Amino acid sequence: MFRLPTTATAPFCPSEVSGSVSVPPNAGVWQKLKVYVGPGLLISIGYMDPGNWATSVQAGSQFGYQLLFVVMLSSLAAIMLQCLCARLGIVTGKDLAVHSRENYPPAVGKGMWVFAELSIIACDLAEVLGCALAFKLLLGVSLPVGVLLTALDTVIVLGLQGRGFRQVEAIILGLVVTIAVCLFTQLAFVKADWHAVVQGFVPSLAALSSREPLYLAIGVLGATVMPHNLYLHSSIVQTRAVRRDRRSLLEAIRYTRVDTTVSLIIAMAINAAILIIAASAFHSSGRTDVVDLDVAYHLLDPITGSSLAAILFGIGLFAAGQSSTFTGTIAGQVIMEGFLKLKIPCWQRRMVTRGLALIPALIGVLTLGEHSVGRLLVLSQVVLSLQLPFAMYPLIRLTSRRDLMGDFVNPIWLAALAWMLFLGISAANVWLVVQLFT
Repeated sequence: MFRLPTTATAPFCPSEVSGSVSVPPNAGVWQKLKVYVGPGLLISIGYMDPGNWATSVQAGSQFGYQLLFVVMLSSLAAIMLQCLCARLGIVTGKDLAVHSRENYPPAVGKGMWVFAELSIIACDLAEVLGCALAFKLLLGVSLPVGVLLTALDTVIVLGLQGRGFRQVEAIILGLVVTIAVCLFTQLAFVKADWHAVVQGFVPSLAALSSREPLYLAIGVLGATVMPHNLYLHSSIVQTRAVRRDRRSLLEAIRYTRVDTTVSLIIAMAINAAILIIAASAFHSSGRTDVVDLDVAYHLLDPITGSSLAAILFGIGLFAAGQSSTFTGTIAGQVIMEGFLKLKIPCWQRRMVTRGLALIPALIGVLTLGEHSVGRLLVLSQVVLSLQLPFAMYPLIRLTSRRDLMGDFVNPIWLAALAWMLFLGISAANVWLVVQLFT
């Protein structure tokens, strides 16, 4: 007889899978790298979710290739921050949420927990809207029905209860490959101006001189560097059983850095591909008004001359939307256990997160109409960006403490670069809030 689990179970509960992946001490470089590859992929899927699709499609349609450098710089910032998270988790054996609870007053810790939960809900809202739109495009159902269908992904969580963490990583690898194949195949159908593409990667303040491109740039940043991913990464790197001597810790940090860097470069390439497709298909043909993913889907066929382009777009969007089933559930458990010392069954965590995302998603599509998904997705990513400094500050502060990190403390140049990034993102968010209210 089937019974719902009443306790937190692997693979979605971090404490249940800590140290569950063994690292052979005498293995060769490639064999060890194979063992360490996985957490970076799990993190990267959050960097190519429907929110990224929406911001990249709108940026490409309205401004051509001009904002490609924002995708690149955001990805480089993400690589640096995620490597700091991994180092914190490996060296101290505790994740960012636990450290935040232990090093800040209870009221501050509770506030940080609220912001972290809001970031998960905002991210899950993007996944709900993305999957719902994919259901609409591929199956022909209405958008509200598509939103309700997304609640069924709790079944996936139940199906994986008690499994190993490597199985989750294998599923994530499958999703990443699916998204990459769909998007890079679409690139073959559009005629990109590769000279302009190269120029788009060159940073330009002039490209951000007005409110609209800066709003989109902040949305791209929010879609790229996600607050809850910082908590998540510092926890899931502890799934590898690493000895506590200096040499083993250093080795773990180096291999994890490779995993993180390569995974996020793949995510950057996918996000850039989305923007390039939009710029080549829409902006170049004078369609600078494409801000909704469903409009982009229907326009791809006549513009590219291939009926396969739109189908690939829909399949890739669905694969991207399913990412939250894994990252949202695990991140939710990490944050709840870290800040509140509370563990609940994974299916309950999934239902709470998805339920809180379904409500604003339904309200949005019912009140704003079926062509509102693009605007709602971009808004959700701006919300994520607004919450990012609240996760960045403790991360940079903690990894810069020698009493906590020992020999693995941030060098002065890295700490300075991280604080500059923190100030830059905070300033951009303050500017955005002022613009919205004035």
